Amino acid sequence: MFKPPFILSIAGGGSTYTPGIVKSLMVRLADFPLAEIRLYDIDGERQSIIAPVVEKVIRDHSQNIKFTVTTDPEVAFSGAHFVFAQMRVGQYKMREQDEKIPLRHGVVGQETCGPGGLAYGLRTILPMVELCDFVERYAHQKAWIVNYSNPAAIVAEGVRRLRPKARVLNICDMPVAAMRNMGAILGVDRHKLEVDYFGLNHFGWFTRVLVDGEDRLPELRRHIAKFGLLTEDAAQTDPQHSDPSWVKTWRNIKPIMDNFPEYLPNPYLQYYLMPNEIVEHQNPDYTRANEVMDGREKKLFAAAEEYKNTGILPDAFHVGVHGAFIVDVACSLAFDLRQRHLVIVENKGAIANLPYDAMVEVPAYITSEGPEPVRMGAVPLFHQTLLMQQLASEQLLVEATIEGSYEKALQAFTLNRTVPTMQHAKAILDDMIEANRDYWPQLQQAWKDGEAVK
Repeated sequence: MFKPPFILSIAGGGSTYTPGIVKSLMVRLADFPLAEIRLYDIDGERQSIIAPVVEKVIRDHSQNIKFTVTTDPEVAFSGAHFVFAQMRVGQYKMREQDEKIPLRHGVVGQETCGPGGLAYGLRTILPMVELCDFVERYAHQKAWIVNYSNPAAIVAEGVRRLRPKARVLNICDMPVAAMRNMGAILGVDRHKLEVDYFGLNHFGWFTRVLVDGEDRLPELRRHIAKFGLLTEDAAQTDPQHSDPSWVKTWRNIKPIMDNFPEYLPNPYLQYYLMPNEIVEHQNPDYTRANEVMDGREKKLFAAAEEYKNTGILPDAFHVGVHGAFIVDVACSLAFDLRQRHLVIVENKGAIANLPYDAMVEVPAYITSEGPEPVRMGAVPLFHQTLLMQQLASEQLLVEATIEGSYEKALQAFTLNRTVPTMQHAKAILDDMIEANRDYWPQLQQAWKDGEAVK
């Protein structure tokens, strides 16, 4: 372990989430002392817009923390103790394609689920591996990468295969956001909850929700049957997830549990279990990517411009579970706190009837040497089968990336539950190859007209 204060690098410094994460760090400086914060992004122009806002947030709390903004990986990572990764390869213009191309074929258009998530994975695996190499080359030998980069399951599997010794902890704030909503319904802070959960990232179920040792899942079931996973007044939802599309997502937990009431599902399961209804309510010309660009992104950029011109920073970003969770995890890694968090780890028997090397999302105790997963035991056949199909889709996508295999990419798209037929899979994949020419590894066909391609 290393001693504080720490050097922290944020890869993807131009993200609109960066100010909120830094604000979460600033209010926790007593728990996680910092000597320096470095922003790193390959898009220096975008990062230069966000950086003054970030510096203002830092200076409101500390005059002593060094602040560095760079596009040079050596400057970004030399001697760093922690790296927070939040890359968005292709930015929102490619997220827009991830969502709109499947919708043109009547298939769910979503950032991390379905064909959109697979496309995003093909863009992100190799840049994430490059980041691991930068950190190994320049950072402290015991440095930890805490990774928020999506699609988290696919990125985690790619890193597991290509850089198995990298010190990377993959996390997602979606289960934590669900816990925030559970806490609001039950009238307790989310930190008071101890949950059991099994699955893959964006594809899992809560099986117990303990408050002071009492399982409150029966109470949540009754509430969800009326309101979904929201308080009766939905306005009490975290502002980060209070857009109409998010309110609908939390409401959709009700129909899932009406049919399968035993466990409380991750909200993203709506895309896999009720894709027809999702497509019916999606606007193929104005997707979630457009909502974000016209909402959170535009608001923050306008605030940055106002701050530049007037020296006054409007209230333009939100500090919610996204920032709080990554700081919680970093604290537990830094000080060997052994706090229990839901994270993405190599299975190694945590879910008894899934493959040993699968990257699963389960509770784990976070130590200075990494996560110690909690054993969830064997899961029911229905859930196991869903998980195995999704896992196969994700693993084939990773193999397609590594091998440059068109056939394996097509198999990955075909196996995904959001895609109804192999014809849909091929049409979407071919359109996405064209859209992603600047980002994807080249995919080669091994067979043509019944003959092996040499």
